[in-house]
Amino acid sequence: MVRFVSLFNFTEKGIGKYADTVSRADAFTKEAQKAGVKVTGLYWTVGAYDGVVVLEAPDEASAVGVLLKLGANGFVRTQTMRAYDKSEMEPVLAKAK
Repeated sequence: MVRFVSLFNFTEKGIGKYADTVSRADAFTKEAQKAGVKVTGLYWTVGAYDGVVVLEAPDEASAVGVLLKLGANGFVRTQTMRAYDKSEMEPVLAKAK
């Protein structure tokens, strides 16, 4: 499994329909699940970003695909980072030697 953390901001379209954000998040979670991607966290935030989504997927293509589809809906724009846990980071560090 690969893990991604995606920060999001509402677009003008998204902020104009702010009242639907929870139902859109539920729909995104269901669509992601159909694609084999698990939403392990979804939070609305205050500050530079309007929210955070944490995903686990069987591969990078699956994760990026659901995020592309999310962005194509036009309600949010994302900034996405690959996230490594300890067991994934140790082999990366070994290659850096």
